[in-house]
Amino acid sequence: MSRDEDKIKHSKRLLKDNNAIAKQVKIAKAHGLTKNDPILAEPHRLSKHHAMDCGNPECYLCGNPRKTHKDRLTVQEKRNNQKVDE
Repeated sequence: MSRDEDKIKHSKRLLKDNNAIAKQVKIAKAHGLTKNDPILAEPHRLSKHHAMDCGNPECYLCGNPRKTHKDRLTVQEKRNNQKVDE
């Protein structure tokens, strides 16, 4: 039998997914996508993917920075490599 705490955890997971989908739909609409676009026709596919991700690995924004940029380091790696004066 399912316990009450299991039901609460399940409902929180569903709410979290629905909130993530609503946020991505809002972002897509702000960028001018309409209901006829395939992204907004099936909004549940936005539960684990971003609305503005084109999916092209060679895209400058969506691709891996080590492969698309010339310097081969990410912003986080550059920040960690800097010496902090104390």
